[in-house]
Amino acid sequence: MAEEKKAIVRDLGFGGLMHVPPLRVDHQLLRELANNFKLGENKLKTGYGSFQITPKTIGDALGINATGNLFPEKVEYKQLYKQLSDDDKIIYRRFQGKTLKSLTDEMMEIGVGSEEERLMFKRIFILYIQMAFLLPTTINKISPVHLAPIFKMDGISERNWGAHVLTFLIKGITDYQDKKKKAIDGCLFALMIIYFHLSENKGKKRAERPPKPWIANWTKEKLVERMTAEKEEILVSKHNMLLLFYLPECC
Repeated sequence: MAEEKKAIVRDLGFGGLMHVPPLRVDHQLLRELANNFKLGENKLKTGYGSFQITPKTIGDALGINATGNLFPEKVEYKQLYKQLSDDDKIIYRRFQGKTLKSLTDEMMEIGVGSEEERLMFKRIFILYIQMAFLLPTTINKISPVHLAPIFKMDGISERNWGAHVLTFLIKGITDYQDKKKKAIDGCLFALMIIYFHLSENKGKKRAERPPKPWIANWTKEKLVERMTAEKEEILVSKHNMLLLFYLPECC
């Protein structure tokens, strides 16, 4: 991504996500994290103790805002469309049904020379980062929950993204634990970073802990080393099959 676009991403409040490396993550490790997430308490039960997962924890891990106004928890296409102005309905139709690949292509190709282009780039990036990372689903098309934020771009960086990510993740884990879905919607990568960071720094004084965002302290090599250790020694039994997925580079 061009430097001018990276500057816009930082202005949107997502500069911390530039630290996320392209990485293959063990699906079974993510499933174990979901299995050990205590619904109702929002606690991750681990061999290192229980870790409370809050919007602030998500924000600290990924470097996204975790205060301010909340996004709607549930959005339906018809309800969303009725509330839009005529101009916003044009934008709605422009993105409805878009895939992650088409968004990625648009994000890389669009210019940012004019104010109108910069605003469109921001909208495309907000959609992209939700679909690819913050609010991923098993369906490879934009959903209403992804679309809703782009119609209120004023103050978008001050919205509570930490709560947005956590609410969506809890829903995904709930559906998984209730056996409504075999796959898990939501940013399990954030849960993994929280687990790695808090377990590694448990018992350390504040001055001894690495700075925020926590993801900045986890290089690709360090993540691979820790994931390998978890797979072999803690979370994955010898009977589990190894499944991999590709985490795209965010920015």
